[in-house]
Amino acid sequence: MEIGIDSFAAAKLSEDKLYAVNSMQAMSELLERIEHADQAGLDVFGIGEHHRKEFLDSAPTVILAAAASRTKKIILTSAVSVLSAADPVRVFQNFATLDLVSKGRAEMVVGRGSFTEAFPLFGYNLNDYDEVFIEKLNLLLTIRDNEVVSWAGRFRAPLRSQAIYPRPVQNPIPIWLGVGGTPESFVRAGTLGLPLMVAVIGGETHRFRPLIDLYREAGKRAGHAPDKLKVGLHSLGYVADTTEQAVAEYFPGYAETFTRIGKERGWPPVSKTRFDAQNGPLGALLVGSPIEVAEKILRHSEALGGISRFTFQMDNAGLAHSKLMHSIELIGSKVAPIVNA
Repeated sequence: MEIGIDSFAAAKLSEDKLYAVNSMQAMSELLERIEHADQAGLDVFGIGEHHRKEFLDSAPTVILAAAASRTKKIILTSAVSVLSAADPVRVFQNFATLDLVSKGRAEMVVGRGSFTEAFPLFGYNLNDYDEVFIEKLNLLLTIRDNEVVSWAGRFRAPLRSQAIYPRPVQNPIPIWLGVGGTPESFVRAGTLGLPLMVAVIGGETHRFRPLIDLYREAGKRAGHAPDKLKVGLHSLGYVADTTEQAVAEYFPGYAETFTRIGKERGWPPVSKTRFDAQNGPLGALLVGSPIEVAEKILRHSEALGGISRFTFQMDNAGLAHSKLMHSIELIGSKVAPIVNA
């Protein structure tokens, strides 16, 4: 199983006069963590895409290209690229260029994102949420598979025998479909034969098994080989030397972040009781010691019928850079070897 990290490039919020200075420091530390993950033997590092003050990942391929110059082996991917609000031609060109810069280590996870601010920012209507994504995904896959493209749709100007460059080192460059909990998205990924990245940030992970079964069955009906239908899992997590230490360090920032986000979405404030339930044997959170977290990854994999990639999202809790660096070290030196023993 591939083990990695996903980051939303969390900003250090402060007074406006310090925002740029703090953002510069946060970006420098993020690149240091990606380099450290490569040295620690992790398999993949992903950068999300948001268009909000608290995140610095509005241009993820720029961050990943900077990371490519400082790393040697680690896969560099999006987590996720908000394809609905982007031009598939530019998305492909950006990641093809990243693949050249990284010498064949680029991937992309595409989806609709967990926030909606990109739609009005780039002039799209939320009423077209599903249709625009489906159309753009089909165009992106067409570009990936064809150097010269003729295409027409509703939401973009047509392409008429248009050559699209550059072409990536990898042929084809891997494209994963990032999904939440919509059955249609799982079926779509299976029908297209795309690897599936499932974001589970709450609830009980095993409850996603029926959706993953839908994905595999749709892929089988479409004639795709089982080994092509890979499943990855993205969850919130943090590893420290002991479980008590991990919880004590992670919970305060986690509670602040998700209480703040919850105000936008009508969620109740985060409680310690609810956190402990989410961090229990069946819950989606993976906050604990290396052994406990590794065992939970294996339980999740078994419950979902086998996963081929797991990524931690752990810089959403305001943890110090030094603590995140140590957690990466523990994941590489202790968690991954147990998972893959």
